[in-house]
Amino acid sequence: MYGNNYLKNSTFARPSPGSTFFKQFYMNYIGEIAAIGVAVCWTMSALFFEKAGRQIGSLSVNIIRLVWAFVLLGLTLLVTKQVFIPTDATAYQWFWLGLSGIVGLFLGDLFLFKSYLMIGSRTSTLIMSSVPMLTATIGWFFLDEKLAPMSILAIVVSISGIVIAIADKRLKINAPKKGLLYAFGGAMGQAIGLILSKKGLGDYDAIAATQIRIFFGLISFIILITALRRWPSIVNALKNRKGVESVSIGAFFGPFVGITLSLFAIQHTQTGIASTFMALVPVLIIVPSAIMFKEKITAHHVIGAIISIIGVSLFFF
Repeated sequence: MYGNNYLKNSTFARPSPGSTFFKQFYMNYIGEIAAIGVAVCWTMSALFFEKAGRQIGSLSVNIIRLVWAFVLLGLTLLVTKQVFIPTDATAYQWFWLGLSGIVGLFLGDLFLFKSYLMIGSRTSTLIMSSVPMLTATIGWFFLDEKLAPMSILAIVVSISGIVIAIADKRLKINAPKKGLLYAFGGAMGQAIGLILSKKGLGDYDAIAATQIRIFFGLISFIILITALRRWPSIVNALKNRKGVESVSIGAFFGPFVGITLSLFAIQHTQTGIASTFMALVPVLIIVPSAIMFKEKITAHHVIGAIISIIGVSLFFF
C-alpha cells in the first residue's frame, strides 16, 4: 500500500554494503573458495581412510571408496540430469577425464597408499606438498597458464609452511628411497591428474566429470584386484562393519564431495593456485589427527600452519 517509491527507498530493497562486498568476493574467488573446501574434505577423508586402512587394508579401502563415490555421484546425476551415467559427455571429455582418472585416482593413489606402508603418512604428505609446484609447472607447459609474481610467491610461502609443519625440527627426512619414490609417484599422479582433468573438463558439469574419473579409476582397480586374485580379501573386508563405515564417511568427503569441488575449483582458477589450496591438508589435519590418533602437536606444527595461511592469503592481493 506504500507504492513503488517506498519500496525503492526502503532498506529492504537495497543490499547492504557488507552483503555486496561478500557477494563480489565470492564471485571473484569462487575457485579459490572451492579449493579450500577441497582441502577440508580431503582432511576428513584422509582421517577416515587411515582409520579404515588399519582395519581392512589399503587395497580394500581404495575399491570400496570408489564404489561408494560412483553410486553417490550417480544418484546425484539422477536428480540433476535424470541419468545415472553422464551420457551427454563427448568422446573428447570421456578420453581426457578417463585418462585423468587412471593417472590420478588409480596410479597416483596406488603409489600414495604404498608409500604410507613404507615411510608413513607424515613423510608421504611432505612429498605430496610438492603437488602445487608440479601442477603449476606442468600447467605452464601443457595448458599455457601464466602465474603472476604474487601467485608464485604465494605458492612458495604456502609450501614452505607445509614443509615446516610436517617435517622435523631440522627439516630432515630419513626414509627408504623406494618409499620416497612411491610418494613422489603419488604427487606426480595427482598433479598430472589435475592437468588432464582441466584439459577435458572445459565448462562441463563437475559432478558428471567426477563420475567419469571415478569410473575409470574403479575399472583400473577392478582389473588390478582380479590380476592379483585379491577378491577374497575384499569380500572379508566388507564383513568388517566399522571398517566399511569409515570408508563410507571417507568416500563421501573425498571421492564424492572433494573431487567434485576440485574440478569446480580448476574450472574457475588456475590449476597451480587451486592445488596450492588443496595442499593445505597436511596443515588442516594436524589437530583432528592429534585428537583421533593421539599424536603430539609441536611448535613447528603451529608455526608451519601460520606460514601456510599467510601464503594462501597472498592469493587475494
